[in-house]
Amino acid sequence: MELKRTSHAVYDTKYHLVWAPKYRKWILRGDIRARIKEIFKEISRNHDFEIDTLEVAEDHVHIFLSFPPRYSISKVEGMLKSISASVIFQEHPEVKQELWGGEFWKDGYFVRTVGDKVTKEVIRKYIKYHREHEKSPKQLKLF
Repeated sequence: MELKRTSHAVYDTKYHLVWAPKYRKWILRGDIRARIKEIFKEISRNHDFEIDTLEVAEDHVHIFLSFPPRYSISKVEGMLKSISASVIFQEHPEVKQELWGGEFWKDGYFVRTVGDKVTKEVIRKYIKYHREHEKSPKQLKLF
């Protein structure tokens, strides 16, 4: 178990987050997908998040990460989505034309913590499968 420390906490937390672009549009093309990954890594460095595994598919994102307990899951998800959307809209104004409401990401998200049945390896395997084999947007079962 890898314990991490802050000035007031010792922790070992891992979260699997998944969310999609607004209207689940296929706007995460190659150049934008690569830029989104860079933005997520930059946000992580600036806020002491640790990304274990990351996959930006054409119509959704998987991120497996750890962060200090001073942040809530919704705060982390909100930071990743809001900062990345702002940067993408600034650098790729044409993307705004493809979205009707001017929002890049959907409001909702999926989150799961690593536990007894869902281990780090299960999530890594799931994301790796998604990266290497999944070519169309359909939901896989973890068990």
